Amino acid sequence: MGAIIDKAKAAIDRVDQLGDLAARIFTEFDRGRILRDAAAAEERVAQSAESLPLAGMLISVKDLYDEAGVITTAASKLLQGCPAATRDCEIIARIKAAGAVPFGRTALSEFAYSGVGLNPHYGTPGNVFDSEGIPGGSTSGGALTVALGLADIALGTDTGGSVRIPSAINGLYGYKPSRLWMSGEGIHPLAKSFDTAGPLAGDLQTAITAFEVMSGKTVPAQDGKPTPIKIGVPAHAFVNDLDDRVRADFDTVCKKLTDAGHQLTEIDLGFLAENAVINKILVAAEAHKIYSQDFKALETCGDPRVLNRMRFADTLSAADLIDAYAKRTDLIAMFSSAMADVDVMISPTLPMMAPKIAEVEADFDRLNAMMLRNTSYLNLSDACAISIPVPAGNGVAPGALMIAAPHGHDFAVLHAARRIDPLLA
Repeated sequence: MGAIIDKAKAAIDRVDQLGDLAARIFTEFDRGRILRDAAAAEERVAQSAESLPLAGMLISVKDLYDEAGVITTAASKLLQGCPAATRDCEIIARIKAAGAVPFGRTALSEFAYSGVGLNPHYGTPGNVFDSEGIPGGSTSGGALTVALGLADIALGTDTGGSVRIPSAINGLYGYKPSRLWMSGEGIHPLAKSFDTAGPLAGDLQTAITAFEVMSGKTVPAQDGKPTPIKIGVPAHAFVNDLDDRVRADFDTVCKKLTDAGHQLTEIDLGFLAENAVINKILVAAEAHKIYSQDFKALETCGDPRVLNRMRFADTLSAADLIDAYAKRTDLIAMFSSAMADVDVMISPTLPMMAPKIAEVEADFDRLNAMMLRNTSYLNLSDACAISIPVPAGNGVAPGALMIAAPHGHDFAVLHAARRIDPLLA
């Protein structure tokens, strides 16, 4: 028996010790399939002439990614009777070829349509710092697998913040790459104009390595003596109405960056806040197109909060959609223009620390919108962005910093993260 199989067995034992919590983290946990995949990874690593980038890593899979022989349910009862996938999607094939072991299918907000992580079908796990606090969504189960040390990496998706929000809440690194840099083949959609596959990990380098495998791209090394990073600090968006803890964390981060010699410049991004409703319009319309024929069934088997969000599209005209798509095109260009004189921008990932599950259940619309606010501005502008922890010490839940740049500037974001992360540790 090899080291990879031993590692998988030990992780399976830890899952078994979680009791009822495991049912809120995973939609499917097939121990036999995991061990078969571990044996295949063991053989693949042994036969490879060179080291594989994800050799022996356990990677949990959000229940949106197709895996051969498994039903993709999107954590919804609606899809539980669908045919099983006939083959692995492209990203699953890539991580297997890189030596990784798929480790269970993780729960999410139904259809990935929420930033808080509630799911009435499987139950909602807390977060790693507070069993009564929300896990963040929609990649809720995936974040817990990494935060609890069950998996090295979680495969997530990000339509309005669904990789970055649970990463921020659980002290992880979550990367939303440029949308067109990632294959969506075999990943169940919510809104294809926004959906982006991305990894969650416990450290920055693991997140970057996962991104490289998932995208097929290599983040280049930085040559020569590094120059100061030109950093945009937003005005009129991202930094308004922050809670006291988030404001203090962000002020501290800005001071550390300035003290380290980096150049901070204010940039006006108020146009994103002024047009935030476009996200709501377009995501609802694209989700409505996928599920409208199932609305009757979803009235009895679905999450009513999710169904209500989709039905918002019933209030929209064809002209509303044409205008919204056109405006989004303008906003993407405006964001690129606003970022022209800086390398990256920074902001708090979330405007507030994680609320309690009970609070969100009682005030879903407001708190879900608040948790999605900052991250979704960057989906609206089709940007790439990473969330990294801002440690607080003394067992206190960390804050989170978001580093972002226009679509296609992934290497700038990841280079900046490599230099900023050690300043925060």
